[in-house]
Amino acid sequence: MAWFNQTGAESDVVISSRIRFARNIAGIPFPGRMTDAQRSEVIEKVTKALSPANLETIDMVAKSPLEAQSLVEEHFISPAFAREKAPHTLLLSADRTAAVMIGEEDHVRIQTILPGLSLGEAYKAACTLDDLLDGGAEIAYSEDVGYLTQCPTNLGTAMRASVMLHLPAMTLAGQIGSVARSLSKLGITVRGLYGEGSEAAGALYQVSNSITMGLTEQEILDKLEKVARQLVESERKLRDTLKSDSFARLCDRVMRAFGVMKNAYMLSSEEFLKLWSDVRLGVSLGMITDIDYAKLGGILIAALPATLLLTAGSPEDTPAAERDVLRAKAVREAAA
Repeated sequence: MAWFNQTGAESDVVISSRIRFARNIAGIPFPGRMTDAQRSEVIEKVTKALSPANLETIDMVAKSPLEAQSLVEEHFISPAFAREKAPHTLLLSADRTAAVMIGEEDHVRIQTILPGLSLGEAYKAACTLDDLLDGGAEIAYSEDVGYLTQCPTNLGTAMRASVMLHLPAMTLAGQIGSVARSLSKLGITVRGLYGEGSEAAGALYQVSNSITMGLTEQEILDKLEKVARQLVESERKLRDTLKSDSFARLCDRVMRAFGVMKNAYMLSSEEFLKLWSDVRLGVSLGMITDIDYAKLGGILIAALPATLLLTAGSPEDTPAAERDVLRAKAVREAAA
């Protein structure tokens, strides 16, 4: 995935940056009250407005549950969008850094995701699509409360900015809970790999703004970037502590994880994610030099359940044991 090709000074901790805008077309009910005809109307309006961006149009109704879940695993769509049965469409850029969901909780969800700590660049890319949409359709907006959205928590800027971080040292130290509680007082939320309601598998966390009203978009971006840099600094200090306390023990943990990844015959999702996290930590500390962040990112996506089964041409109801054999094979081949 393009957004896994981390570059920059923070790439040892920060995996990606994402901007998401929620928008609705004026004069049409929110998705919760839309008819199928109105959904189709919105799809046509939005697709036409964004046509200059040359995005691929994907009819989600024609996708199997496995194909839809694979798109969730690649962070192009939300779990709710994958489950939707009524007409809904995904627009996807050729480089896979921009995705537009039409017919999710709001009429339109514009998302841009870029590697590393690149909130400013992701914001500019999202604004480009937002300007096209605004030029081709009347957006529901109020001078009093900002952009109108189905969920009141998105009123105002209707913008969610987030960074995905790999925080293995903070996780091992048991600090994530206290950090999350402290950040919540600042209007910042810490969630798992797939956002709200998901677990923090592989020591991967999404850190995002929870307040969209009362702040400008730039203020939200500045606050989140400041928090991200503070988390990077804290994580690095803890990694240094891990190295100094017991370098041999940490090396053994990392190299065992790498060895299992390259040789296991069966791997469950849970075991794989723990191994993957340890290996990525080893790469960041210079203990492993024959694999990089981009390759590790590709391995992660390839090993996730739906993408794994699609690649192998296996059915959705493949037994867990067979899935674990397929996962180990995919990981062995990718890590070789």
